[in-house]
Amino acid sequence: MQRAIGMVEFSSIARGIYAADQMVKVSEVDIVTASTSCPGKYIAIVHGDVAAVKTSVETGEREADEYYIDSMVIPNVHPQVFPSLSGAVEIEKIESFGIIESFSIAAMLETADAILKAANLQGVELRLGNGLGGKAYFTYTGDVAAVKSGTAAGKDVVASRGLLVNFEVIPSPSRVLVQSLV
Repeated sequence: MQRAIGMVEFSSIARGIYAADQMVKVSEVDIVTASTSCPGKYIAIVHGDVAAVKTSVETGEREADEYYIDSMVIPNVHPQVFPSLSGAVEIEKIESFGIIESFSIAAMLETADAILKAANLQGVELRLGNGLGGKAYFTYTGDVAAVKSGTAAGKDVVASRGLLVNFEVIPSPSRVLVQSLV
């Protein structure tokens, strides 16, 4: 069974909570996270089989009404997206480090998935909106060529939506920096 992930972003916290409730009532999905994000927004991220996630996200979009900001569904999400969201990733070795930043939470979920599918990489952290003024970023590691390849794939996804803030590749990051990031 394919696993999908979907997200709806709302400009109203109250409407976001209401819509998240409707999203989980209409189909068999689990909540990855349903929470506030900066600045004063709300996100609902669900996962499950493809059809259930699509139905759930469509319900969230409809229930959002004028409070709708953005949404997305990834039908076959890379399995490393989930641990990157929770920051529960154990990193053994960092040869090279990639960072990509977006103005959109939904765009960053799609970008992280594309990066992980593009090369042999390990996600480090997928930060969505909290304490970031509504922006999002993804950090990942692998060998230099893989990080460059993943960054190019991610840049294409987020730039195509006009939401790229910046990206960087650090070929051999300092141990001092790495300790502060993982």
